[in-house]
Amino acid sequence: MNQKYPSVLLEDAVNEFSKLPGIGRKTALRLVLHILRQPKSQAEAFGNSIIKLCNEIQYCKVCHNISDTPVCSICSDAERDGSVVCVVENVKDVMVVENTRQFNGLYHVLGGIISPMDGVGPSDLQIDSLVERVKDGSVKEVVLALSTTMEGDTTNFYIFRKLAPYQVKITTIARGVSVGDEIEYTDEITLGRSILNRTLFTDAFRV
Repeated sequence: MNQKYPSVLLEDAVNEFSKLPGIGRKTALRLVLHILRQPKSQAEAFGNSIIKLCNEIQYCKVCHNISDTPVCSICSDAERDGSVVCVVENVKDVMVVENTRQFNGLYHVLGGIISPMDGVGPSDLQIDSLVERVKDGSVKEVVLALSTTMEGDTTNFYIFRKLAPYQVKITTIARGVSVGDEIEYTDEITLGRSILNRTLFTDAFRV
């Protein structure tokens, strides 16, 4: 039975909140009522932050991470090792790897992984731009840090084949990360050790 709302405005707000991942209509209603109890200035600040985010957020033209500037703070950090690039699925994975404090190189955000079931192919991902980064010769090692799922392994192998013609070392995180795990849900200690103990892709997958 559909929930009856005393206000169309309230119902519209609940409808929008319930579109967020993991938010059902009951939780959405609770969040909307919480906002209504706050001072108007706080509600306006909340709304303005979302609008500003959507209008002003950028994607780094080098690694495709989210950024406030054309080149993100990681790519522009002279103390980072630009010869090592860690390939991750999404922006959340960059933050997860950074939290381990075990990696001092740069990143490359694919924007997803190859998944024919979901209609995601290589052309939908930032793979060609990764190849371009490797082509110029400044990258000496590419670390494949994708989720250890079938889709992640498929993407790893595709990237390996694309980079095979170039003189670059291709490694993958150690299998301390259990098969089937997604990077964002792996604890920082395990992920950190997996990065430190990364192995050659050919050794890990015996291609």
